[in-house]
Amino acid sequence: MKKLSVRIVVVLGALLALAAAGQAVTAQQRAQASSIGVAIDVEPPIGQDSVKFLVIGDSGTGDRAETETAAQMWRAHSVFPYDFAIMLGDNLYGSERPQDFAAKFERPYKPLLDAKVAFYAALGNHDDPNQRFYKNFGMNGKRYYTYQKKDVRFFALDSNYMDQDQQRWLDEELSKSNSKWKIAYFHHPIYSSGGRHGSEVDLRSIVEPMFIKYNLNVVFAGHEHFYERLKPQRGINYFTAGGSAKLRSGDIVGSSALTAKGFDTEQSFMVVEIDGDVLRFQTISRRGKRVDSGEIRRSGGTS
Repeated sequence: MKKLSVRIVVVLGALLALAAAGQAVTAQQRAQASSIGVAIDVEPPIGQDSVKFLVIGDSGTGDRAETETAAQMWRAHSVFPYDFAIMLGDNLYGSERPQDFAAKFERPYKPLLDAKVAFYAALGNHDDPNQRFYKNFGMNGKRYYTYQKKDVRFFALDSNYMDQDQQRWLDEELSKSNSKWKIAYFHHPIYSSGGRHGSEVDLRSIVEPMFIKYNLNVVFAGHEHFYERLKPQRGINYFTAGGSAKLRSGDIVGSSALTAKGFDTEQSFMVVEIDGDVLRFQTISRRGKRVDSGEIRRSGGTS
């Protein structure tokens, strides 16, 4: 990966992001903006025509943690101009009235929405299934769906109810896809080092055989309120990115043989670029620090 790091002064950026989100900037928020760091450490994408996207999970709190982390996402966008975002579930916590969609999604992510960044959500265990009708979540009324971005095929699944209909649909969609990259995302991780939840073994027994049979490349999940890059499992690369607002500090089991890299001390998100046969990822903390990065080549493995 290119070694040049782009560092941006962001105290003013934090205030602009808060203002853009429709929030008054108070003296306390000015101090808060200073406290979350003076720079963001993000490398620009390398490919000129690459697929670039944002990864967020467990983000719908409407609180200060979400606002600050969302502000970092917007700063990252100025360096790494992703076109769309995937959401890994628990998109809204608590009530889901129109004012809640505004407070927990529309205001924190207003700069991205104004920049025409498209969001594609999966449902989490805290989400009302009727979220699938909310236009900004890009689900078009479906609990599970698929879409194409250049040579990448995405499969957004509902891991709450992996019923027979969804299983048949997934098998059919995977079987007929000849895309160079196949990426699935959903809420519950089938591999995890989390002390609170851990691996969803029952779900794994259902979906993993299909992932292997049809040469799926990468899986993103949420639910665990931290970041974890798993060691490749049976040729597939797994990421957990469920800490974009919620945080379960210290929850990654230190002795786990699954973990390639873990981060459970602060909220975070990912930016990803797929450029030909290479996927490049960066994981950025709430304070703008790059806490993980690397490359995945389509033949398997992470460097």
